[in-house]
Amino acid sequence: MALGTALFLIAVGAILRFAITATTHDVNIQTVGVILMIVGGVGLIISLFWMSVWADRRRTTTTTTAPPPDDRYYS
Repeated sequence: MALGTALFLIAVGAILRFAITATTHDVNIQTVGVILMIVGGVGLIISLFWMSVWADRRRTTTTTTAPPPDDRYYS
C-alpha cells in the first residue's frame, strides 16, 4: 500500500466516523470509518517501514569504490 493510499484511507475513515451522522439499518457507517482508519494506519506503518528499508539499500549501493590499479602497465 502506498503512502498516499494509506493517508487517503485514514482521511475517508475519519470523515465516515466523525462527520457523517446518517444512520442505516444494514451497515454502521461509524464502524466502517473506524475500520478504514485502522487499515490506513497499518498501511501507513508498513509503508514507512518499507521506505526506510529501501532508503538504507540505496545508501549502501550508491557508494562505489574505484577498481584497483592495473600494475602490469606501470612496471
